[in-house]
Amino acid sequence: MIRKPALTVLLALSSTLILATPLHAADSSLTTLSERSGFLKTGRYDEVIALCDAFARRYPDAVRCIEFGTTPEGRPMKALVATRTGAMTPEAAREKGIPVLLVQGGIHAGEIDGKDAGFQALRQVLDGEAAPGALDRQVLLFVPVFNVDGHERFGAWNRPNQRGPQQMGWRTTAQNYNLNRDYVKADAPEMQAMLALINAWDPLAYVDLHVTDGAKFEHDVSIQVEPVHAGDTAMREAGRALRDGVVADLAREGSLPLVFYPSFVEGDNPQSGFVDSVPPPRFSHGYMQLRNRIAMLVETHSWKDYPTRVRITRNTIVSLLEHVGRDGSQWLETAHAADVRATNLAGKPVPLEYIASDKVRTIDFRGYEYTRTPSDISGALMTRYDDTKPQIWKLPLRDEIVPGRSVVAGRRKAAPAWHRVPHAGQTAAQGEARGVPRRQDGLRRRLGRRPPAADAGRRLETRGARCRSRRLVRSDLATEGAAGDGAARAAGTRCVGRVGRIQQQFRTQGIHGSLRRRRRGAGDAGEGPQAEGRIRAEAEGRSGLRQGSCRAAGLLCASPQFLGRTLQPVSGAAHRGGAEVR
Repeated sequence: MIRKPALTVLLALSSTLILATPLHAADSSLTTLSERSGFLKTGRYDEVIALCDAFARRYPDAVRCIEFGTTPEGRPMKALVATRTGAMTPEAAREKGIPVLLVQGGIHAGEIDGKDAGFQALRQVLDGEAAPGALDRQVLLFVPVFNVDGHERFGAWNRPNQRGPQQMGWRTTAQNYNLNRDYVKADAPEMQAMLALINAWDPLAYVDLHVTDGAKFEHDVSIQVEPVHAGDTAMREAGRALRDGVVADLAREGSLPLVFYPSFVEGDNPQSGFVDSVPPPRFSHGYMQLRNRIAMLVETHSWKDYPTRVRITRNTIVSLLEHVGRDGSQWLETAHAADVRATNLAGKPVPLEYIASDKVRTIDFRGYEYTRTPSDISGALMTRYDDTKPQIWKLPLRDEIVPGRSVVAGRRKAAPAWHRVPHAGQTAAQGEARGVPRRQDGLRRRLGRRPPAADAGRRLETRGARCRSRRLVRSDLATEGAAGDGAARAAGTRCVGRVGRIQQQFRTQGIHGSLRRRRRGAGDAGEGPQAEGRIRAEAEGRSGLRQGSCRAAGLLCASPQFLGRTLQPVSGAAHRGGAEVR
């Protein structure tokens, strides 16, 4: 008789062998280094570029290789458009009413399962080995690697708690942005390119492929979907149907899927249990539900080895294609109806956040035996797992989600001309004809005040554009010199480093306001012009010190009027055209 742990190992091994050895040899030009190495390694980004072109050549009637952006380090951002409907463009997909599924890997480039699993799944679907006929009823947009520059920061220890591949990319971009915290604010050039792709294709479902880490347990993947707890009521039913369908498919394939993020309430203490939640819109699956579209966060578990994680991710992609192919048209009609409802929210309560209620239920969670003993280094309690001894944990779970703060929606007002940006599908020429320059991300942004004169506005745009381009930071510093710093001081500056994070902020408006207040105080005290000169010299000295600190740190000065804009997200169709100006 085979004991249960041994049986689990045998099933995983047999699944890996099946995954790595298809019934007939695959075209080597369409396989990844990962597949050829038995899922021990992953390739560099040059492989993505080559495979994108190779798939388009091998399946000319079903695949297009497109470039939707350029990274700060100058690399192309590639995507594959795969369909047998003939809808190879966003316009064709909209005209035919065909649902679009966008699957993205490598937003955190160390968590790279999605790239290798996606290429394998796509080849098998195109060859009829998996999800037969699914591409006859949908368009698949596959982005193998979102964080391209981070992908090329290869290293063996970029994720020390992750089992494979042998080397992998880095979590953040070359400018140190975490892209899965950037959806609603769109600071990173890569995110602006992705949002432009989303605006163009308007995907029904957006799937973000990750790898989680933390405690050791038997569960190997979590599938989290919104709208389920939040969003339009009818869209919640669609989101729940997709989630439950994928979870059932994965369970049939031998996985142990979860429908919540398995992060303990208290650090690494399993007995603290779990609390489910609705993600804020800086995350992919929090952002897309605001557009009345379905978003899925897929998290395989880092303690599983790379062959196992790629197999599970591949199964997830195939399941998604099957469900969207079967029910996507109906869900798309539901989404369009939700868009209409979103335009009539005036006077109705709108939740700003969702929270877990105090209702608790106990679940059986498949973990391992563990001990919690003081660390020899810190003295704090440390959890040590024995993954040779499976154990059922009885854990508390709070998963009843209710609205938190709510507001009554006001009536929309016509936005001033300087706020307006062309909607998705509108050409740049159409926007410019209305006097509106086309932004790359397609979002409306709110300025803190009416824009300055046209020439000043152009200066601010130019300065901000230089900040966003890492490639130009050094040359700008070399050519601008003191004159550039003086011009920046005259307008008020923020210093933006090569990593793209705001390091310091200096606004001459604040200093000048202080100067005026102190000047009035000096006049009241009878100190006269001498005090005014002293106060001005002190203020200018402070500004020069801050600018000197910028230069010493190798930072570039850019205007806060340009960089200080904030997004104003709204739900539904209005958001897809850009954030509403209120």
